[in-house]
Order: sequence, then C-alpha cells, then structure tokens
Amino acid sequence: MNWPAVYPQIFLLAAACGVALADLWVTDPRRRLTYWLTQATLAIVALSYLYQYNEGLSVYAMQRMVVSDPMGNLLSFFAAIAVMISLAYARPYAASRDLLKGELFTLSLFSLLGISVMVSANNFLVIYLGLELMSLSLYALTAMRRDSLNASEAAMKYFVLGALASGFLLYGLSMMYGATGSLEIGEVFKAIATGQINKAVLVFGLVFVVSGLAFKLGAVPFHMWVPDVYHGAPTAVTLLIGAAPKLAAFAITIRLLVEGMSGMAENWQQMLIVLSVGSMAIGNLAAIAQRNLKRMLAYSTIANVGFMLLGLTPTVIGANTLSAANGYSSAMFYIVSYVMTTLGTFGIILLLSRQGFESDSIDDLKGLARRSPWYAGVMAVFMFSLAGVPPTVGFYAKFSVLQAIVSTNVTGYIVLAIAAVVFSLIGAFYYLRLVKVMYFDEPVETAPIETNGEVRVLLSLNGAAVLIFGLLPGGLMAVCVNAIGKALTT
Repeated sequence: MNWPAVYPQIFLLAAACGVALADLWVTDPRRRLTYWLTQATLAIVALSYLYQYNEGLSVYAMQRMVVSDPMGNLLSFFAAIAVMISLAYARPYAASRDLLKGELFTLSLFSLLGISVMVSANNFLVIYLGLELMSLSLYALTAMRRDSLNASEAAMKYFVLGALASGFLLYGLSMMYGATGSLEIGEVFKAIATGQINKAVLVFGLVFVVSGLAFKLGAVPFHMWVPDVYHGAPTAVTLLIGAAPKLAAFAITIRLLVEGMSGMAENWQQMLIVLSVGSMAIGNLAAIAQRNLKRMLAYSTIANVGFMLLGLTPTVIGANTLSAANGYSSAMFYIVSYVMTTLGTFGIILLLSRQGFESDSIDDLKGLARRSPWYAGVMAVFMFSLAGVPPTVGFYAKFSVLQAIVSTNVTGYIVLAIAAVVFSLIGAFYYLRLVKVMYFDEPVETAPIETNGEVRVLLSLNGAAVLIFGLLPGGLMAVCVNAIGKALTT
C-alpha cells in the first residue's frame, strides 16, 4: 500500500475537516483561530512535500494509482506556499467585505487537496477526481459574495464552462482507455509503444484531452472564461484561481501528454504549437485594450500560458531526449516564476482595495509613487518581471524557454522563438503602461494606504524573491531540471 507516499494528502484532508469543525465555535469576526489553523496546516503540508522532495524517491501507492515523485512533490510544495501567501494577502480584503468566513479557508484547503491529488496522480480516474475537487471548491469560492451580480455571473460562467472542459477531458480519457485497455498512465505509455492499437481512436481521444487541458490552462481558443471570472470574482478569489491551480494544470499536462502519451508526441505537439501561438497573439493584443486591471491581468495570464506551452513543444528529436527535458524543465521554471509574480501583483491590488472600493482599474494606480514610493517600486518590479525585463525572474524564465526551443536547431522552432519575442515586445507595452501611470500621472486618490505588518513584509519578500531568483536563477532551475529528469526516467 505504501501509505507514506500519501501522508501529506491524508493529513490535509483531516486538517481541512478539522478547520471546518473548529470554525463552528469561532465567534471572533476576524477569524484569527481559523486563519492561523489554516496557515499552520499549509505550513506542515509544504514541509512534508519538501521533505519528500529531498528524499528524491519515486514511490507508487494505492495499487499504482498515485505516485510520489520529485516533480509532484515540488509542485505541491509550491502550491501550498502559493495558497499560504494568497490567504495572507486576501485576509484584510475579505474582512472589509464580510467574506472572512470559515468557507474561505476550508474551500481553499480543499482546492489545494484537489491540486495535490492531481499532481500525484498516476491514473486517469485519480486525475479526474483531483480536478473535480479543485474545480468545485473554486466555483464555490467565486460565488461567495452572494450580494454581487458580477460574482454570481462569473461563478455561473466558470461552472458551465468548467463542466464542459471536464466533459471534454473525461471523454478523451475514456477513448484512451478504450484504445489502450488501461487507466494507468505507465501502462498507456507501454500500450502506445507497442503500436498494436487503433491509432485513429487514440488521435481522436487526444484531441479531446488536449482541449480539456487547454480549458483548464486558459489557452486560446478555450480562454473565454478567464477574463470574465477574473473580473467578476472577488479579488481575493481571483488570486486563488490565478496562482496555485496553474501549477496543477501544468502537472496534469506533463502526466498525461509527456508521461502517458509521448508516443503520440507528433500529434499533440502540433496542437500545443497552435494553442501557444494563438494564446500569445490574442492574450497580448486583447490586454492592450483593457482598462480594467483584473481583465488586463487575465489576458496577461492567457499570453503567459501560451509562452509556457512553447516550452512543452520540443519533444524527442532523432532519439535525443535532451531537447525535450530542456524544454519541459524550462516550462516548469516559467510556470513557477509566473505564479510567484502573480501572487505579488494581486497582493498589491488587494492592498489598494478598501471598504466599498475595488482597486481594479488602471486609473486607480495613478500617482501611486507619490502615495507610497515603496509599493509603487514593488509593483514596478512585478510588471517588469511579467514583461520579461532583466534582472527579474520573468526575464530568465522567458530566456530559458527561448533557449530550449532554439537549441533544437530546427527551423520551425526558431521561427516560433522569433514570434514569441515579437509577442513579448507587444506585451511589454501594457505592463510598462502601468509603470508610467504609477510614476508620471497625477494621483486621483489621495487617501493613505492602510496595511498591516504581515502584508507589508510579505509583499516586500515577494518583490525581493522576484529579483533574487532573476539574479540567481540557478538554484530554482536546478530543482526544476532534477524534478523533470526524475519524472521522465521513472
């Protein structure tokens, strides 16, 4: 059975139920006990995943339905840290809008449990189980603000389109099962390698699987829900949707396409190239026209997902796996650095929001440098990182993906790299526009910025991390390379 492989998930499930029960007796409107119990739970889960990563073992459990390997442990560790930081940023915002309830914390824990299950899945059914657990928690969080028409509309769109995406993925996985006779990812890989399968059925199923993954990633043309949900959901929930779940979407893409269907790479590779170019084009061009900050960041997410997918397109070329491993580890570094930057960006937006005022318009940032030079500087660092300006982590993330596809020495990939650079230059416009608004426009709002010490320290550390990992990216890249290398060899 190998229980130690699933200890973190078992503890997280028990702790989430415990937090839900404990909250029933909490009368403090600030929910201090619930908040600190949640943060303690997340800290223990993060440390347990870090411990398993340091052991460096790939262990199968529950009749090989679950795998505890370095890639899964590392992504789950980052997801737990992302949820911790998200809740810390969200707490003052939620308190001023009557959203600081037990549901915010318990649903966040259950969404993380879904992420952990997805990331450690070695079976189609387990992937779907984790996906639904995460998705249902996020649907409920989106609808938490019941007095808001925008939030209700966003939740309904998210639910309907999310259900459609789950249906696509489930139908594709059922066809994979029909063609290969197994639900286990490793067995599917072996069945495809034998060549004794109906390839037409596999390709048809693969189209649905890639479509379902593209929905969850928010890639064009399956991106319709992203701007509406980012805009309509309470900003605290937008952060929970936009950070940790991206790590889970990356993980199941690697599990399904790379570990399970690398024998079909010539088919899904072309699909990912189309998704990547479409996402970079539409994401960057649509973001320029946005005046709402959350919608702009939604289109920015679409563009960044497109850039990340670019790293997944190099596959085994001429029996050489080096270009594939290089591309996948660069894509992993990219998604981790993107989540790090997104946390800080929404942290600033949450900081500037207050009772009865949503700081979700670009104009709300006017003259921020005069109101608070420190927060303007931190926000500028995040914008430079998203734009890919050195010496931020965003620059190295983009550089590593471009290096991975150019090093294949294939003409088509070099053309893709040039297109990616052009789209990044277009995208730099709307990020740098925010910096211009903060430093050169007259402030519309003159009210002092109120914040607690915890958020101030976290935002400062968040900004410092974006700079430090940009200046010294070797350590983070090394753990990504190690995690992907172990995933490809087990």
